[in-house]
Amino acid sequence: MRYALGIEYDGGGFLGWQRLTPHGVESVDTLQAALEGALSKVADAPVGTTCAGRTDAGVHARCNVVHFDSEAGRSPRNWVMGTTSLLPPAMSVRWCREVGDDFNARFSARARRYRYSILNRPVRPALGRQYLAWTRKPLDAGAMHRAAQALVGELDFSSFRTVHCQAPHARRDLQAIRITREGEVVVVEVQANAFLHHMVRNIVGSLLEVGDGSRPEGWIAEVLEARDRRCAGPTAPPGGLVFLGPLYPAACGLPDEVTLDAPGAGGTSVSSHLPAS
Repeated sequence: MRYALGIEYDGGGFLGWQRLTPHGVESVDTLQAALEGALSKVADAPVGTTCAGRTDAGVHARCNVVHFDSEAGRSPRNWVMGTTSLLPPAMSVRWCREVGDDFNARFSARARRYRYSILNRPVRPALGRQYLAWTRKPLDAGAMHRAAQALVGELDFSSFRTVHCQAPHARRDLQAIRITREGEVVVVEVQANAFLHHMVRNIVGSLLEVGDGSRPEGWIAEVLEARDRRCAGPTAPPGGLVFLGPLYPAACGLPDEVTLDAPGAGGTSVSSHLPAS
């Protein structure tokens, strides 16, 4: 039987999603190793997982999706409750669904969504600091939003990926990006079919230079056209980034929060799935 899980986690105490130890070697240094260790104990057999988005060290997730296969006779509730009881406090399984053998958490996804939150005030945060980036320079969220629209479309994002990115090419379909201000917090929300290594954080680092007036709005389009990482701004820190989750066709039978055009989603366009500010 193949199962899909919705996973929530605080990535601050982990070295990222991807397992760094051989399969079967117990480790909690990565999120994948911690999850597979817990699943394997519930199944009483080794369990391997595939996820929708391999988040970096320090990056959080509201609902990452994974799939795994198991012959163990466990109900979805057993997988949720049993696995969560064995996970570190910073991780939990939100839901479990039985899925078809053709479902793949990575390749069945049609879009992925991230949110980056920046506290914009003179003093650093105390409460909620692990989920916020911080800058004391006043930011113009409107200018950031206008500049970011140059990134919408199926484009070459070579300027916004790390030199260590292993993707075979840099073309991605960025479906929507929105920058808004919510009081003292500037929020960047972005949706694409897939993302390159550090792509969101590099985009945010560049938009911050527009927001604080160091660069004009048209500079983002120039950086994109250059296709050179050296032309973009610095990589924004990981703590402000949350992987909101992937989106799948309704035929996959997953909860509304990860389903395209689900009832109550607020519209039928891809951009409508960006969370309301």
